[in-house]
Amino acid sequence: MTTTPPSRGRRRAPSRIQRAAGKAAALQKPRVILAGLLLLALTSVMLLDGYLRAEVGGDQRVRTGAGTSEVPDDILDGGPILTFRGGRATTVSVPDKTIALTFDDGPNPTWTPEILEILEKYDVPATFFLVGSMVSRYPDIVKDMVAQGNEVGIHTFTHIDLSYQSDARVDREMEQTQLALAGAAGITTTLFRAPYSSKTDAIDNYSWPVYQRLGEDGYTSVFVDTDSEDWKRPGVSNIIKWATPEDGKGASVLFHDAGGERSQTIAALPAYIEKMKAAGYTFTTISGVTQAENAAARETSGQQADGTVPGGAGADGGGAAGAAGGRLQAAHREATGLTLYEGKALVAAVTVAEWTVPTLSVGLAVVGVAVMGRFAMMLILARRHHRKRNRRRFSWGPDVTRPVSVIVPAYNEKECIANTLASLARSTHPIEIIIVDDGSTDGTSEISREAAESLGMTNVRVIRQENAGKPAALNNGVHSAGCDIVVMMDGDTVFEPDTVRQLVQPFADPKVGAVAGNAKVGNRDTVIGAWQHIEYVMGFNLDRRMYDLLRCMPTIPGAIGAFRRDAVLEVGGMSEDTLAEDTDITIAMHRAGWNVVYQEHARAWTEAPGSLKQLWSQRYRWSYGTMQALWKHRKSLTDKGPSGRFGRVGMPLVVLFQIVTPVFAPLIDVFTAYSMIFIDFRAALLAWLAVLCVQLVCAAYAFRLDREKYRYLLMMPLQQLAYRQLMYLVLIHSCVTALTGGRLRWQKLKRTGEVGTPAGAS
Repeated sequence: MTTTPPSRGRRRAPSRIQRAAGKAAALQKPRVILAGLLLLALTSVMLLDGYLRAEVGGDQRVRTGAGTSEVPDDILDGGPILTFRGGRATTVSVPDKTIALTFDDGPNPTWTPEILEILEKYDVPATFFLVGSMVSRYPDIVKDMVAQGNEVGIHTFTHIDLSYQSDARVDREMEQTQLALAGAAGITTTLFRAPYSSKTDAIDNYSWPVYQRLGEDGYTSVFVDTDSEDWKRPGVSNIIKWATPEDGKGASVLFHDAGGERSQTIAALPAYIEKMKAAGYTFTTISGVTQAENAAARETSGQQADGTVPGGAGADGGGAAGAAGGRLQAAHREATGLTLYEGKALVAAVTVAEWTVPTLSVGLAVVGVAVMGRFAMMLILARRHHRKRNRRRFSWGPDVTRPVSVIVPAYNEKECIANTLASLARSTHPIEIIIVDDGSTDGTSEISREAAESLGMTNVRVIRQENAGKPAALNNGVHSAGCDIVVMMDGDTVFEPDTVRQLVQPFADPKVGAVAGNAKVGNRDTVIGAWQHIEYVMGFNLDRRMYDLLRCMPTIPGAIGAFRRDAVLEVGGMSEDTLAEDTDITIAMHRAGWNVVYQEHARAWTEAPGSLKQLWSQRYRWSYGTMQALWKHRKSLTDKGPSGRFGRVGMPLVVLFQIVTPVFAPLIDVFTAYSMIFIDFRAALLAWLAVLCVQLVCAAYAFRLDREKYRYLLMMPLQQLAYRQLMYLVLIHSCVTALTGGRLRWQKLKRTGEVGTPAGAS
């Protein structure tokens, strides 16, 4: 055993790499925050969309059969317009031969524009009681409605029965609808019609306090005299018949421009208008009725009728010109100041939600197909790979028996390095061992020397260098290797006795330049370890079988891999350009024309991170490094020959399966949770369980191929709920770092030395 001493000299100032690493570390927290904000924004958009569709906060209860003992008789027997001028409840009736045409539940992108065309054709105004969520979704229709001279009122934001709601919820329903109107048409309104209301005689002891409270806020509540009941779709003739008041009386008439299929309403409306005009009726708005009543009252009292109405909810100075350019209806108020800007912000947010959620739904379908396609590919190709490599007649060629060099880069590996050497001492294949101590400060070199001496190993060299990172340590080992084949392993990894022999047999094929081994989790007795064990067996090893058959293996694991020494030198050695030096050199080997294969029988047992923090650090480096490597080798997409083949086959598969699909895969879980809570719990749960069953089948098959115990699969449902979400966050964090141009350094994980002997080794 020989030892190369470290260089001596004065303490150096921080290097450029160290300064860059420090700067990158300082930038990580903002990027984590940005990633979290992106997830929060996605969640908020989905909740907003659900709220607009009454899937979030919806309440389908409708009160019936309540008593009316607390409602004044003159209100129950009064007209359809309820006001609280001067704090006193009064009702207003529609004058004879007058129709106040009203529409509920809109706007609707299909039916409302057709109704507006009919009204414009016949020069008839109407009052539309709008649902705030629909206003925010279709603001242009409301803007056209107001510009045409029609009047609008509030029909709540989510079309709920307010008699069941708290005061805070009632206020929220009204305020949000006012904001929607402000954002859509630049106005607010003093008119209100409660969902599920009809005539004033339907006011009960539960709804009466709501009307009183809204009246105190300046709202005028509007009911009906005649109901067309067009929502029942009874036929055009019945709609016209039921909407016609008796004996020339005036009426507040109810139609609907949304809430269902309204073709019968569209057909009945022109005939109804023509019939009523022929009978001598005139059409007006609700404000037109109240103005006429006010004028009559003033004339009776000798006052001048000025056509104004008292200020109400959202009043910012009535009578001003609205956004549409004409004078405002009497019930309308111009939205100004904060109300206007908040309204525009609401409409803008809804527009984003309206585009985002459908887009995400399409993305969900694409991701679902990609995930299922990947599972199918893995199962089919993994089976072919296993049968091909394990048939009796399969051979790589003549046995490879010549010695090989095993390179172990080590940085502060005092807990593990002795176990690593002990496992190599039992190797059935002749090896030389090169431990490259990358500036350790914990005595790794001394422990390595003492362990080698105690084991009687004379084939160990310890090379010390100043801390320069894992790629530099590996390159130092490659240059120092005395054999034409080099095996690379981590300082926390242990080999089975037959691992090296199995790993180097593919080099009997002169076209093979590198071999990926079968990395196993040694510390799998903890929850985190069990989750990673499932991931290694299913996610990594099934993938490697698939990529092997497709001849586009993207990564040789750092824990166990073998290379032709000349091939490594040919591609420039381990590059420091990326954090995933293993992925970087693997792609470089492909581009240089070498075959890269997977040897499932060469097993290495590695110590997986034991804490969530350590796991995050490791996977963050892996994800970000993979993106760096793909970007570095992006020219392979247009290259010819072997390099172009990897670019055309391997690059798209890696991008699709290791970046795009995992980044968007949270959509499956987000939409599942959304559906369980707000739409159909049973259907969503069954869908999630179906996907889980497919994954369990894939995992079980992977465990069968690797001859692993199935009991670990009991952890898979919990892994899908918790561990997978962590991996999503790591990948999103990596994407944010890549997009913002950040850099990371080689991060050392804390080791415990738990993996002393290969688990399950014979």
